[in-house]
This record gives sequence, structure tokens and C-alpha cells, in this order.
Amino acid sequence: MTLGSYAQTLIVGTYNLRWANPGDTGNLWVNRVPVLTSLIRFHGFDVFGTQEGLPNQLDDIKRILPEYERFGAGRDDGKDAGEHSAIFYRKDKFKVLNSGNFWLSQTPEKPSLGWDATCCNRICSWVYLQDVKSKKKFYFFNVHYDHQGVVAREESSKLILQKINSIAGKEPVILTGDFNGDHNSSWYKRVATSGLLKDTYTQAAHPYMNNGSFNDFRGNKDDEIIDHIFTTTNFKVIRWGVLTDSYHGKFPSDHFPILAEVAY
Repeated sequence: MTLGSYAQTLIVGTYNLRWANPGDTGNLWVNRVPVLTSLIRFHGFDVFGTQEGLPNQLDDIKRILPEYERFGAGRDDGKDAGEHSAIFYRKDKFKVLNSGNFWLSQTPEKPSLGWDATCCNRICSWVYLQDVKSKKKFYFFNVHYDHQGVVAREESSKLILQKINSIAGKEPVILTGDFNGDHNSSWYKRVATSGLLKDTYTQAAHPYMNNGSFNDFRGNKDDEIIDHIFTTTNFKVIRWGVLTDSYHGKFPSDHFPILAEVAY
């Protein structure tokens, strides 16, 4: 199928916002949010997944960027408490047909720690979107894997694939997130080689990988990508890149966002 056979394109993103930690001296949220939202607007995301956002952060983004609506629940109580894996989408472009959340654990229907995770509950949020003009539909899942538990990360990939199968069936799917694992991690490979999803990075003709995706507010020198955008084969990848936008030598988050433009 040629690119001309695809009806439209989407600019998709994944962005770990860095939670509003009052101890981030020199990188406080109040200083970062104007730059972060300007970045989002300039790069023209149609739909993007965020990680680590607390309610006040998500409220700030929505207030500054009123063209977006959001969905997602707090990982601690399924309502507002704790970090979210929130999804933002252009409200003039999409209508939500369905939505939900599940936890990365043995009891995914309720807030819970999974497997060998000891720090935090981990949540995956999803929306079923319809383009208001073309009427095309797709599912969008967004997740943040545990940063300590290896078993939790392994099992999270198994659970994600099971949930996508049961929720989305044969429908087109986009999966974004901070997977706390690079291209060599076994939990990344489980998703990337599943036959269900493919990494947009590997499908791009000329990936713009000028840095790794975690910068720690310092601009780390490694090239490891731990933030990923996967799609089903319904999508053709036009371009993919790590967005290293900065301001006065600083970064708007301790992760760089990933952008993928896809056609479907």
C-alpha cells in the first residue's frame, strides 16, 4: 500500500512530564510548564500520552492548551490521587467513544502493586477515539512501567498485550509510554516482536535519534530510548524523532518527548 492510499496523518507523542517535585531546585514545574506547553503546541501533537503528571500539572496543561481534552485516572485511587498516565487529544478532531484504566498487577481492575514492584502502583489508561471528519476509529493506550521491579516489567508487557487484545480486538491501536527499558530490554522486545504491535522507531525511514530519551535534566550522553510509541500494522510511519528542545540550557522535563507522525 502506498502512502497515498492512507486517508490522513496523525502526530502522536509520548512525554514523561516529571512529577512536580518541590525538590527539583532549578527545574520547578512552575518554570517548566510554559516551555513544555509551548513545545507541545509548536510540534502540533494530535494525541499524546503523558506519564508522572499529578492533577495540578495536568490541570495546568489543559488550562494553557484549551484545544486539548484529557483522560486518565490517578494510580493511587482510580480517581485523582497520585501520578496519572493521562492522554491528551485535540477536542476539535476527536470524539471519545469509550475509555478505561487498568493497573499493572495481578489485580488489574483495582489500584494495586504488581509482582515485585515496591514503590508504586502502575496504571495504564486508554481511550477509543473517532475522528470527527473521517469517522475513522482507533484505540490509544498509555502506560508507565515500574522502574525497579524486573518481574513487574516483564509481566506488564504480557498484561498489556492481553488487554489490548481483549479491549481493542482487531481495531487499530497506538501504545505509548515510558517503559523503563531500552531496545535491548526483554520487556520491550516482548511488545516489539509480539506480531501485534511494532515500534514506530524501527518503521521510520530516517529516525531522528540525536539523544536518548532520558536526560535527567542534565542532557545524558547515552543513546538509550526508554520512551516508546508502538502501533498496529494499520499505521504507516512517516517520521519519528526525539525532541530535544531546551530553554536557556535547561530542559522542560527530565525526559525528552518522542514524536511519531503516522498515516492510517
